[in-house]
Amino acid sequence: MMFLLTALRISYILDPELSPPPEEPRTSAEGVPPDAEEFERVKKERKKREEDELLCRGHILMGCQIVYTTCSPKSNLPVIFGVRWTTSTRLKKKYFDFVMVDDKPVLEQVHALQVIVNKIRALKISLPELFQVGAIIAKLPPSWKDYRKKLLHKSEDFTLEQFQKHLRIEEESRKCENNVSIPVESNVHYVDGSGS
Repeated sequence: MMFLLTALRISYILDPELSPPPEEPRTSAEGVPPDAEEFERVKKERKKREEDELLCRGHILMGCQIVYTTCSPKSNLPVIFGVRWTTSTRLKKKYFDFVMVDDKPVLEQVHALQVIVNKIRALKISLPELFQVGAIIAKLPPSWKDYRKKLLHKSEDFTLEQFQKHLRIEEESRKCENNVSIPVESNVHYVDGSGS
């Protein structure tokens, strides 16, 4: 704020030792009364001071507009900012500590991660799509290790939607492979040839 006021050359208004402009021009040391030019100069000085005070006050109030419009006069600002800060910290920690497991479907877990991302976005913290895709790749469960390596060696960048499509296809193919590869128990009946 001070930078703006300095650039506008009105920061001098905030000086606590600033003396008020004179009401009338002073007589000189020799006792000569002030002339018309001196009256005009004092009048201009008072007008400039009033305009600068108005500008300075306006810029300070505009800088505080968010606080004045979003909070009631009785609200406790440190508490509000503390809640916002702890919420964002908690959500970021939850995002970075998120771990995918083999027990649940991967797309369900990706959806849960996206819910956290949307809560973070609500706090006006942006997470680029490429970062989200990279985070999901890094968080894939241990059984997806080969698929993770395959994705990391690809040179193309995926959008989040494309990546979820790839995950859906991979998950469905893994389900099919698991259903086909279930060993079927075979029963062998041994017939004794001794005639008994």
